[in-house]
Amino acid sequence: MTAGTDAQHERAVLDKAAHENFPVAPAFVPRAWRDDLMALYGFARLVDDIGDGDLAAPGRDAELLGLDRGQSGDRLAMLDAFEADLLRVFDSAGTGPRHPLLLRLRPTVRRCGLDPEPFLRLVEANRQDQRVRRYSTYADLLAYCELSANPVGRLVLGVTGTASPERVRRSDAVCTALQIVEHLQDVAEDLARDRVYLPAEDMRRFHVSEADLSRPTSSASLRALVAWEAERAGELLNEGTPLVGSVHGRLKLLLAGFVGGGRAALRAVAAAGYDVLPGPPKPTKLRLLREVGATLRREG
Repeated sequence: MTAGTDAQHERAVLDKAAHENFPVAPAFVPRAWRDDLMALYGFARLVDDIGDGDLAAPGRDAELLGLDRGQSGDRLAMLDAFEADLLRVFDSAGTGPRHPLLLRLRPTVRRCGLDPEPFLRLVEANRQDQRVRRYSTYADLLAYCELSANPVGRLVLGVTGTASPERVRRSDAVCTALQIVEHLQDVAEDLARDRVYLPAEDMRRFHVSEADLSRPTSSASLRALVAWEAERAGELLNEGTPLVGSVHGRLKLLLAGFVGGGRAALRAVAAAGYDVLPGPPKPTKLRLLREVGATLRREG
């Protein structure tokens, strides 16, 4: 594969940002922030694609990470190799990472003084996805979100130089909420991967079985369960929303985009009658803009 084709492969990963519930690196933020945010997104998207087995060019990704093409289907081996390449990002004396998306990350890490821990947590979240496919309690799910979601918000605060203990706490609430909303949108898709992120204790409470998750449409019990979990996600968003009011300028607008994206996605789930099985309920761009505007008015 040529360098030009590798660049196209890198671009294909970054282009997935357009399908997220919230704007990843909108044009209104400073160019340096956009570059850094897209570098973070490229890392997070790639590690998730490895964990989900969704790589566009798995053989080439394996080669870039120092593995044989035949190892591309071994997700744990791929994650180990990815982590080893990630650590090269932080090795100032070495030659740097092999994978172009990690090479893209290196200037961001250096410029912003980012710590490896949030990145390593995201890798570990994807390892956990290979070992843990069901969650017994809501507390267990929140602990997973500590690995799979919250590091992203912390990295955004790090890139923008605005981290503080209170902002980190608020950011964690927003990121956990966004992760739960995504799980609600993707119940059918996750089940196809043999993963269930609806806590087993809640499924029992609402008399929902795994068989109910494989139907074309949701039963009344499943709709009630999704509504319950959506309410929890909304409460987390409410807890985290003051983060928007704690900053100024373009960062305020960016963070309002994250919160508004979560609220718009919750409204889409509600508008579907909490029937998430036919396909992920997605908000319209108009609804997203309205929710961003409402968030800015509340936190102005």
